[in-house]
Amino acid sequence: MHPPSHPVAAPSILVVDDTPENLQLLNGMLKSHGYKARPVPSGEMALRAAKSDPPDIILLDINMPEMNGYEVCRHLKNDPALAAIPVIFISALNETMDKVKAFGLGGVDYVTKPFQFEEIHARVETHLKLRQLQKDLERQNRQLKESYDRLRELETLRDNLVHLVVHDLRSPLALMAGYVDLIKVKIAAKLNASEVGYIDVIGRHTAKLLDMVTTLLDVSRMEAGEMPLNRQVCDLAAVAKEVTDSHSVLAGRRQLSIESQSGPLSVHADKDILQRVISNLIGNAIKFTPDGGLIRLTISRKDSMARVAVTDTGPGVPAEFHTRIFEKFGQVDKQARRHSTGLGLTFCKLAVEAHGGSIGIESEVGKGSTFWFALPLR
Repeated sequence: MHPPSHPVAAPSILVVDDTPENLQLLNGMLKSHGYKARPVPSGEMALRAAKSDPPDIILLDINMPEMNGYEVCRHLKNDPALAAIPVIFISALNETMDKVKAFGLGGVDYVTKPFQFEEIHARVETHLKLRQLQKDLERQNRQLKESYDRLRELETLRDNLVHLVVHDLRSPLALMAGYVDLIKVKIAAKLNASEVGYIDVIGRHTAKLLDMVTTLLDVSRMEAGEMPLNRQVCDLAAVAKEVTDSHSVLAGRRQLSIESQSGPLSVHADKDILQRVISNLIGNAIKFTPDGGLIRLTISRKDSMARVAVTDTGPGVPAEFHTRIFEKFGQVDKQARRHSTGLGLTFCKLAVEAHGGSIGIESEVGKGSTFWFALPLR
């Protein structure tokens, strides 16, 4: 057996009119159509009734002594608990009704006396449905906000857990990297070329894991505004050359060049972080540029900003991913960049913005990409 359904409460309608005949007529008509009519003869009584038990809709006469309908409506709309209740004004045909004022005060509709009940019924039904839709929307918005708040709590919990795990990983990884180097120094002479190669592979991947862990921790610190910047005067060309020189072996058969399109440019920046930003951009370019391709680092000046751009001849990035590519763990189209961009570009964005600069990408599929960042000149 199905459980008995709860009866739906009849809509509550507060009827406000100082004329007893009108109140009696409207009260009878509304009740005959299944509404819960609540007649009151004055504005003050209407406000008390609305506060004690807010109705679903109010039929409000305009021309009343002591407190007219406009004043009643103004009081209703000034009360946060009552402001959302729809108000339909009632005005005699021979009265001058200021419709602009009625709507300006928050009224949703009006009818004129002598009225046809079919008209009142139609207008009441319309605004009851609109009010119900508004309530449903408010409820859905509350549910969405609650869901969003809960999701944020879970994301914060996840981020904190990841941060703890990653933080704990850094020490053993650094220890492993140190021991790999120590093993290579101590026993490399006793090993053949293949065995030395195995140690090199372990060393490279351990270093890569350590770099990933360090970047994730730095991204978290930057997001929290907890990463200090040790600023100093940096010659961009000199910093860029150090980075490109260190990547010359990794570039392999790709051509890596550096070009300065203006005189010496100095910025006030954390040199280590600046090097990491440039290194990330060049590393990405090497990763996605095929053998025989060209990677060009260009330094230029635009107004009061120094601009560093790394251009590659890789597959390019579709326009719809130009923003997402800088997001944490941002994924891009698999045909353009065949795996996650990871955290490197997120780190670059946070680092550049922490220095008061900006970062971006110019790219076209099949024609390569230019990743650039600009910093204020010293």
